[in-house]
Amino acid sequence: MKALLQRVSQASVNIEGKQVAGIKKGLLILLGVEKDDTKFCAEYLARKASDLRIFEDDAGKMNLSVKDIGGEVLIVSQFTLAGDTTHGNRPGFGTAAKPEVAVELYQYFCKCMQQHNISIQTGVFQADMKVSLINDGPVTFMLEKK
Repeated sequence: MKALLQRVSQASVNIEGKQVAGIKKGLLILLGVEKDDTKFCAEYLARKASDLRIFEDDAGKMNLSVKDIGGEVLIVSQFTLAGDTTHGNRPGFGTAAKPEVAVELYQYFCKCMQQHNISIQTGVFQADMKVSLINDGPVTFMLEKK
């Protein structure tokens, strides 16, 4: 399982020209689910994402988590994070979980984030989404759990 975290001052998801989710200061998390991923992977990444100290304190140091700042989280399923680009020029998706498995783990990850007392919004699984964001910093981290 892979989670690409971006510290944002705002982020939103639009489908067919209509906004379906939007947050102010917090995290945009793009989540990719792979074949061998488990609920433990989702729990681990949710805990790590909610506790990761990537927001600045009063001294300007990255010392606060999204929970510490009362931030919001927008979670978007991102199938292409499971893409393999090591061979040729066309990504392979042999490591990606089947949609029926991926949606369950995606929803479970979202539930785990809520259990950390974080306000979350989500994209729509398998939808053609337009994701907009203002990356604050820019600050971006890749979290992985196998």
